[in-house]
Amino acid sequence: MIYTGERVIPELMNPLNGLLLEHIARYQFAIDYAGGRILDIACGAGYGSQLIAKAKHKELTEVIAVDSEMEAIKYAKHRYYHPKVTFLQENALNPLLSQKLGTFDAIISFETLEHLEDEQQFMDSLYEMLKPGGMLILSTPFGLGRGKPCGSPFHLHQLSWDEFHSLFERYSEQSFYYQRGVLIEPKRNDIHYPIGIAVCRK
Repeated sequence: MIYTGERVIPELMNPLNGLLLEHIARYQFAIDYAGGRILDIACGAGYGSQLIAKAKHKELTEVIAVDSEMEAIKYAKHRYYHPKVTFLQENALNPLLSQKLGTFDAIISFETLEHLEDEQQFMDSLYEMLKPGGMLILSTPFGLGRGKPCGSPFHLHQLSWDEFHSLFERYSEQSFYYQRGVLIEPKRNDIHYPIGIAVCRK
């Protein structure tokens, strides 16, 4: 598997690479919310799915790890095998996704929204796949908003602060955290955070 663009492949990267450390920090953050049946959607090379499975193997029944690229799934199966992780190729915007995958106690989706032209179908599927009381942990970088140019050639756009927060209004509980480098914390008014993380209970 060749490292291109934003694809994070730990063994092909300098262990001090900032992008790598930021991604690992998000999965470490998600560990506390993992239990039961977990979905990791847009799992990429699969290292995060394995990380979660290893850390919470006693509390997990299984992790379903999904990515749209078959090359990534093949790599994940070979490099990041874990007996409680199943890697599958699926389109995150498939309206039948919930019928194919079932329901989950927690759903993790990091750095996905910025690649989607219209995220509503995706958000509807996530909500439908969460069990009552289930937890969603989702992150995305902030930018100028839907349909507006952003600094990354790999992103269709980046949601504004308000657009991001409005996606989670239907959830019974909402908490928001913000990432700057490897630091993830509640918002401090004097800090600019490039990435938002939502933790929401259905």
